[in-house]
Amino acid sequence: MPVPIKRRKFIELSSATLAAMALPGTVSNLLAGERPNILWISCEDISRELGCYGYDNISTPNLDRLAGQGATFTNAYTVAPVCAPNRSGIITCMYPNSIGSMHMRTSVKGYEAVPPPNVHCFTEYLRAAGYCCTNRSKTDYQFAAPFTAWDKNGTGHNDWDERAPGQPFFSVINFTMTHESRIREPLEKDPVKDPDGVTLPPYYPDTPLVRRDFARYLDNIEQLDREVGAVLERLERDGLSGSTAVFFWSDHGRGLPRAKRWIYDSGIQVPLIVRWPGVIEPGAVRDELVSSIDLGATALSVAAVEVPTHMQGRAFLGDQKAPPREYIFAHRDRMDETYDMVRCARDKRFKYIRNFNPEKPYAQSIAYMDLMPTMQEWRRLAAGGGLEGPQKFFFRDTKPVHELYDTRTDPHEINNLAYDPGYRQVRDRMSSALEHWMQQIDDLGFVQEDELKERFMPGGVQPATIAPVISPGGGKFRRSVNVRLACPTHGASLAWTTEEGENPAWKIYTGAIRLAQSSILRTKAVRIGYKESEEAQASFEIF
Repeated sequence: MPVPIKRRKFIELSSATLAAMALPGTVSNLLAGERPNILWISCEDISRELGCYGYDNISTPNLDRLAGQGATFTNAYTVAPVCAPNRSGIITCMYPNSIGSMHMRTSVKGYEAVPPPNVHCFTEYLRAAGYCCTNRSKTDYQFAAPFTAWDKNGTGHNDWDERAPGQPFFSVINFTMTHESRIREPLEKDPVKDPDGVTLPPYYPDTPLVRRDFARYLDNIEQLDREVGAVLERLERDGLSGSTAVFFWSDHGRGLPRAKRWIYDSGIQVPLIVRWPGVIEPGAVRDELVSSIDLGATALSVAAVEVPTHMQGRAFLGDQKAPPREYIFAHRDRMDETYDMVRCARDKRFKYIRNFNPEKPYAQSIAYMDLMPTMQEWRRLAAGGGLEGPQKFFFRDTKPVHELYDTRTDPHEINNLAYDPGYRQVRDRMSSALEHWMQQIDDLGFVQEDELKERFMPGGVQPATIAPVISPGGGKFRRSVNVRLACPTHGASLAWTTEEGENPAWKIYTGAIRLAQSSILRTKAVRIGYKESEEAQASFEIF
């Protein structure tokens, strides 16, 4: 039965209140030079097939070395098993199914997700606290990246080199060579890794074609390791290794069937390695439950910036480290053109899954997924009756409502214990935890997507942010003037500059701007999911 969901009460904040209270956060008494730099190295579509996680058929010396210099997290999970919903959760520190970004590719249906007005990209808080924030180069947030989110975004910059002298930085470098598309292309090229030497999960058919795909997947991870090594070498050459907290993570699990797009551990359990010199003991292994929405909150905590109370992510490092999670939660909703609704709760041992569309098969056709040779091979064998054992489960005509797995004894999640009387108490406990979470976050998965789109884009028209108001609106002033900005659009972030030209450096507005020389002040605003505003200007003459 569907879980009854209370209607969300949106918190309406004026832009003036937001600027005064939300964006600046609270920064500790650390001097700017004492605040650590933060580097995120992220990749796509890999699970934990790394040497530092005990996988013995791969060579990942750079990531293994990074783990030896920091901590390996053994219970890190994403909130979605596919990139765009999960990345929307990472940048906002919010569950995608609580802010309306849970369906894969909102653009397929012609809309952008519009979170509640108090939700911002967490990088805005870092920028407001004085950090230079750069991203190279993937965003994929289910909404256009607000111009206020990054000092530099895209490929036309050189990461931390963009900062001012002495300014701390937060830089993200995204690698794409492990994406699922790199497994299937080019098909004519043989993998470097010997396909006969790979160990396949028991749910895959053991054929040369499937082995070839898995070997290519491992090849791509080894290439990733070399690229990560080059970044770490550059950090060392620049003399920044000792003052930089480095995070390595994947946006979800391996880009193969029954992994990516599914909330089994193969789709949501990811590598997470953190090196923070002088804080994290080298070679540490940490088993606390960590969610991908915790990454941004942790970056704020590491930077000594107050974590906003609305964020659903919890810091797992720094002075604001939260109590350990008892459970992590994840969701699956529309995947490209194919609808489904699945939710899960996981503790350190058990995984509970609720299928809200049990009448639908697991292996629904998804055009992009079906390009993978492994998927094509699996379908061919299923049609011909050539599957056996766990390989057949994925091709059932229907799904059970409940799934429960003991991941300690059954890491591949193939033995469903949900209907075993001996595990009824475990199932009830985890089912209750899942339902409580869905009610707590006001899970939007029960809202039809057309209705959700109408909420975000009434009449099919994307809302636009109203241009900011400048006060005073220009004029002549003796010695200096304090200028304030406001925007009538609830939840909008404001930025300003006195630079000329088409691509000025926009500064986050956090309070009154003191102008001590004649300037033309330019400002504009944006709310997530809205079009950015027109630019407003005012001329100030200081004498």
